[in-house]
Amino acid sequence: MGWLENLFFDSGLSGGVNVAHSVLILALVISSGILLGKIKIAGISLGVTWILFVGIAFSHFGMRLDRHVLHFVQDFGLILFVYSIGLQVGPGFFSSLKKGGLQLNLLAGSIVLLGVIVTYVLHKCTGLPMTIMTGIMSGAVTNTPGLGAAQETCRDLTGVANPDIATGYAIAYPLAVMGIVATIIALRYLFKINMENEEKAALSSSGSARDEPRRLSLRLGNPALNGKRVGDIHDLINRNYVISRIRHKDGTVEAAHPDTVLHLGDEMLVVTSVAAVPAITAFIGEEVNVEWMTFSAQLISRRILITKSELNGKSLEQLRIRSLGINITRVNRSGVDLVAYPSLRLQIGDRLTVVGTESAIAEVEKKLGNSLKRLNAPNLFPLFLGIFLGVILGSIPFVFSGIPQPVKLGLAGGPLLVSILISYFGPKFKLITYTTMSANLMLREVGITLFLACVGLGAGERFIETVVDGGYKWIGYGALITLIPITLAGIAGRLFLKLNYLTLSGLIAGSMTDPPALAYANDAAGNDLPSVGYATVYPLTMFLRVLSAQLLILLAA
Repeated sequence: MGWLENLFFDSGLSGGVNVAHSVLILALVISSGILLGKIKIAGISLGVTWILFVGIAFSHFGMRLDRHVLHFVQDFGLILFVYSIGLQVGPGFFSSLKKGGLQLNLLAGSIVLLGVIVTYVLHKCTGLPMTIMTGIMSGAVTNTPGLGAAQETCRDLTGVANPDIATGYAIAYPLAVMGIVATIIALRYLFKINMENEEKAALSSSGSARDEPRRLSLRLGNPALNGKRVGDIHDLINRNYVISRIRHKDGTVEAAHPDTVLHLGDEMLVVTSVAAVPAITAFIGEEVNVEWMTFSAQLISRRILITKSELNGKSLEQLRIRSLGINITRVNRSGVDLVAYPSLRLQIGDRLTVVGTESAIAEVEKKLGNSLKRLNAPNLFPLFLGIFLGVILGSIPFVFSGIPQPVKLGLAGGPLLVSILISYFGPKFKLITYTTMSANLMLREVGITLFLACVGLGAGERFIETVVDGGYKWIGYGALITLIPITLAGIAGRLFLKLNYLTLSGLIAGSMTDPPALAYANDAAGNDLPSVGYATVYPLTMFLRVLSAQLLILLAA
């Protein structure tokens, strides 16, 4: 049975790497951690973070990987994880900095800054090395990419991996998850929040709700528009809207096209944003009730997928589809409906709602693709191109006065920044960055599980010894780093910024990059409104967490 012992405990055979051993240990650690992650206590689960603790246990009992294999798999897993995050948040990254999002991101940024300050103060008061304190901070804010960035920066400075960083992370993480949820609950009772009132207030002030498309039937009553063509009136009012169908006074119904002439009394189906309804109604005429399906049996409405790569980045007016006798009324992108205004640039995976005859829509399908099979095919070129560019960007040294070592974005920051830029600007340069949600989630989960397994396997050898020799105190340090920033920011956000509680709870979860806290906030609210605050601050916060972890290591060098 010596072969079985070698398979589990021998990381190298004849001076080389035992590949079977490496794969076996990784598979066992990950699968065991995923199973344990399904356990919930008071409705809260540590999720995939259990993989880290299983890896620590395996390493403690002698089941470890060759250190070269360990470092490669750990770094590659981190790259896959942060790159897939960037692809997801990239399209909304820059828009999240606008309008109300700027206020939310400033508050989230203050949470990151306060966490760094508390970490530095604890470093000075306790005398703990900054490497350990950075690991504790990463665990206290439940930020795994920050852990990876700290480990990589420390390895660049010293030439060896420091397992104490991962140990600090593992000790601080469990209480951090519960502390974030406890803070959200405490704020609710502190400010005596009425969830029903908060939901109504959030819906009434939601910018996304105001931008949602609204269908309304109008009767033309503006004499200035009598005798004008549809194509001539769009520039007369600064609003995004689409005239879909027109019912003339003689009872004929047609899909509106640029040359359609309007007359007083014509009834039309208009698609515009909720916010623009009053202006459009005042511009065209009064709202009426029309059963369009009764009068326009020859016209049908259908959703068509854009799957042809040559259409990526083109605007609606560049498609010149209206010449085929159809109208595009809405564009659904990542589950969100947008008004189909002429300058809207399209992306692979967009679903267009078109109105026209059966034959005209068949022609449009040929032009746009509408091939689900083509959409589901993996698009690997931008993935590996982005990783290639991300590794290069992450390896560029930036010299700053007062910092002894050059600052690098590293294997966490570089790919993250490149993926955000590629997913946002890619369509403008005809680069297809579309991936299905399932593909993105698979890539992300594979990356994070590999990374956590390797972190645990690398930290487990000295974990128990560290905890017994005073490491248990790190739990308290982590609690301070968790609770002080989000408590102060939560009170300030409610008292001074008058933030809606649902938005604030999502912001707190997003500023700590903590999905379990978001899941709790959504469950408590009974809706997905906290996700708005989470999604608004998550991209910038993730970037700041990665950068701050590196800077703490460098400043203490």
